[in-house]
Amino acid sequence: MTNVPPTLKRNWILAALMMTMFLAAMDIAIISTVIPEIVRDIGGFKIFSWVFSIYLLTQTATIPLYGKLSDLYGRKKILLVGISIFLVGSALSAAAWNIYALIFFRGIQGIGAGSIMATVSTIAGDIYTIKERARIQGWLSSVWGVSAILGPVLGGGLTELFNWRWIFLINLPVGIVAGILIFIFLKEKVRKQTVEIDYAGAISIFAMLTTLIIFLLNGGQIWSWFSFQSIAFFIAFVLLTILTILVERRAKSPIIPGWVLTNRTFLGSNLAVIGLGIAMMGPQTYFPTFMQTSLGYNIILSGLVLASMSIGWPTASALSGRLYLRIGFRNTELIGSVVMILSCIAFLFISWPQPIYLLVINMVLLGAGFGLISTPTVVSIQSVVGWEERGVVTGINQFGRYLGQSLGAAIFGAIFNFTYGKELDQAGMTISKDMEDVIEQLHNPGLPENIKQTIRLAINTANQHIFYGVLFFGLLTFLAIWLLVPRRLKIHQSQS
Repeated sequence: MTNVPPTLKRNWILAALMMTMFLAAMDIAIISTVIPEIVRDIGGFKIFSWVFSIYLLTQTATIPLYGKLSDLYGRKKILLVGISIFLVGSALSAAAWNIYALIFFRGIQGIGAGSIMATVSTIAGDIYTIKERARIQGWLSSVWGVSAILGPVLGGGLTELFNWRWIFLINLPVGIVAGILIFIFLKEKVRKQTVEIDYAGAISIFAMLTTLIIFLLNGGQIWSWFSFQSIAFFIAFVLLTILTILVERRAKSPIIPGWVLTNRTFLGSNLAVIGLGIAMMGPQTYFPTFMQTSLGYNIILSGLVLASMSIGWPTASALSGRLYLRIGFRNTELIGSVVMILSCIAFLFISWPQPIYLLVINMVLLGAGFGLISTPTVVSIQSVVGWEERGVVTGINQFGRYLGQSLGAAIFGAIFNFTYGKELDQAGMTISKDMEDVIEQLHNPGLPENIKQTIRLAINTANQHIFYGVLFFGLLTFLAIWLLVPRRLKIHQSQS
């Protein structure tokens, strides 16, 4: 078990955890800015999307495995291994000679990031009390907000001053310092266990999740939902799910214990966090495009409006501790889902073209809803188990969020493309529906203004339908919490 260190040591550990989280969060934000430079240098325009997809795939699929391993061997060892793998992947990515090598090395990075996402919140749960965890989760959540703003700026700056390879090399000093701080200040006494490792379960779970994520990332994008590839991957996912259930039922120490999926506390919290993951992908994926095309704002301003969601999130996350200590985890999560629902309704009632100050207020409100859901769900499940099970429940919670994001990307992509195409068809327009072509057309001075206005209205309608989707999943999240999460949780005796 982890010794609760003095305040000074905990501060150093928290700094290391934030630096480690910063690595994983920044690596998503920073690379999107420099993809054009990467493709110009090493080629691979047709498959560059896999530079993002492979990272998300390997990260998400390994999170439950790392959660279980951290319970068996300790958080410190697993996190240090994960940081090391991530840094190796970063160094190799910087040395990539073609797009295929970069995709492979990004996969290695993702494997390391899976460890980071599984263990950072678990360590925070180990060394901080229930009263303190909301504030700490707020600090950790703020890392994502800072990354969303700093990532594009840092990526562009490093590429301008040096070249794109430095966006990976910059990870090395940050990761090394974080690893040294974890090694020095985090002390654990892991009970020696003679446990038979569930290798069959690990392989089947990884294969099942990999198949699901490939299906979600490519369906409706690379190939049609009803194509041979989509149907084949879906059938493979179903078969692998059945195999995984059979394997895990027979395992002495399963990677995903059955009680995690059947206990109301864990089931409700995990369904809520999947709903959260789905809902957050609507604005995160298409809101900047909507602002740039429908409203005519520039890239920086649209990014800042989206980043305002990251103001409400960590603030509400940090303040949620006062709420759940007074009214309980369930009620705090319900308030968060109501705030999320209200922000979606508010957006739908803003007349077009939407004033920027109202969009900022709405994004802050939406982020606050997310913060009031995300922190109580992870703190609650950590508080009802002991050290030996905290890694598993935290890992599955984190996995649920990323699974939700994968689902959300697929769902909202389908909603946007269908609505946008339908609106243009109804207007009798035969122009290209590819978003890159649309942006180019809107900047074409020769295109008649009435056609541009039709395009902007179509994008606005598609964005509104996305918010209808977010509203729908907000309602499902509310129901999952209302129906499944118990009113009172039995706090584990080891918690304080």
